[in-house]
Amino acid sequence: MSNSSFPTVFLLLPFADTRQLQLLQFGLFLGIYLAALLGNGLILTAIACDHRLHTPMYFFLLNLALIDLGTITTTVPKAMANSLWDTRSISYTGCATQVFTFALFLTAEIYLLTIMAYDRYVAICKPLHYRTIMTSRTCVNMAAAVWVSTFLYAVLHTANTFTLPLCQGNALDQFFCEIPQILKLSCSHAYLREVGLLMLSVLIAFGCFVFLVLSYVQIFRAVLRIPSEQGQHKAFSTCLPHLAVVSLFISTAFFAYLKPPFTSSSSLNLLLAVLYSVVPPAVNPLIYSMRNKELKEAVWKVMTGCFSEAIYYLSSADHS
Repeated sequence: MSNSSFPTVFLLLPFADTRQLQLLQFGLFLGIYLAALLGNGLILTAIACDHRLHTPMYFFLLNLALIDLGTITTTVPKAMANSLWDTRSISYTGCATQVFTFALFLTAEIYLLTIMAYDRYVAICKPLHYRTIMTSRTCVNMAAAVWVSTFLYAVLHTANTFTLPLCQGNALDQFFCEIPQILKLSCSHAYLREVGLLMLSVLIAFGCFVFLVLSYVQIFRAVLRIPSEQGQHKAFSTCLPHLAVVSLFISTAFFAYLKPPFTSSSSLNLLLAVLYSVVPPAVNPLIYSMRNKELKEAVWKVMTGCFSEAIYYLSSADHS
């Protein structure tokens, strides 16, 4: 097998051809990226510092914030750099790194959202047994299982994808290195092995989706049986944000990977990729904090604390 079957660089799909639109895209992505960093960073700090939030639900939300930071950092900075410097290239090693980290965080998010649905199911449908079922050890074991299994999954897909010889050029029809787009460049029937693994992954993801739907059917049936409006409101305030995040992420990701080939176009590929890889990490903190009073108070406490410290240091510097 010749070395020419493995390109040294890949060419990513640009968002725009004109310089003005490239700079506009850079500014837009910069704003989204900073919003994601700020929102998820505040959630991480609030949950870590506020002892009232040391519960299973917020422990899993902390992991979700880490995943969202990883997901958006995998794709957006490189896209911003390419737009700013008017280039399309990404190195072979950089592409492999993107494939690995994106597969890791994308799969981890699906698994974690499923676990979070189970946590809400136990909390609302089996409240008397919640503390015995969702113990600290159980939660840590669940999170560890997610990270270990997704790490092995990402290693498998990355190794399998980048051992395929490529003879259809080096231009990818996406703004980051995505496995289906790399498979289009393959000139070996061995790519069917990776397609089979992807289909297995889709089936697992579909199984998680079915579990999520069944969990929320049981949850809403239980919530509607709660006699007090205050109890219903509290239950909905913890479930609806999670359901909104699940709907946004899974619907766009499923459509991106399962859409018929004849509907595929560069603009549609870009739009779907942004919807499932860039938008959720930026809006998830807002969705979770909007209806959650405890989290909103903890985030506000972190923000006011940081602001007070900044004022104190500035005033100390002026006096000195």
